[in-house]
Amino acid sequence: MTSAWARYYAASGEEPRQTLLDAADRFDAPGHAVDLGCGTGRDTLELLDRGWRVLAIDSEPDAIGALRERAGEDGRRRLATEVARMEDAIWPETLLVTSSYALPFCPPERFGGLWERIVGSLSSGARFCGQFFGDHDDWAPGDGDMTFQTRSEVERLLAAFVLERLSEVDEDGLTALGEPKHWHVLHVIARKR
Repeated sequence: MTSAWARYYAASGEEPRQTLLDAADRFDAPGHAVDLGCGTGRDTLELLDRGWRVLAIDSEPDAIGALRERAGEDGRRRLATEVARMEDAIWPETLLVTSSYALPFCPPERFGGLWERIVGSLSSGARFCGQFFGDHDDWAPGDGDMTFQTRSEVERLLAAFVLERLSEVDEDGLTALGEPKHWHVLHVIARKR
């Protein structure tokens, strides 16, 4: 991989995100999941290992290629992939939509449509898990290509859900590439009413 994303994938680690682990633990049995902005598959691979069927979506063809390779023969039988920006992708009704640190990379003018698609694809009892970037984040307001929300805006987005986790991190830290950054992240696990 030669893109700027390749450096991020190499530096960010292989462990699944805690929000995904916590959300998956809340289901009695595996089902179908959608991983938006899946990258090289750190969350998708965990779901496959747990017996889920997964549609993994990412705009980087090399990331999708790496995921397919890493999934192995057994995992590939339950894995569907799509090379697309998440705001352009279409997916069926599903039991879980996960989007680890990816939603903020949807442009603000497209975010509403993407969020409607996420909510509409989840039936009662299905879950969303992922992160939103808050308005105190160093990258806000940025160049207009990213979406940031206040906590109250995130709570309004989640009105159709029962919140199982809404935790907020607002602190100095480092990016995966080791660069200093102030993080303002809202971690969410929510079950559709």
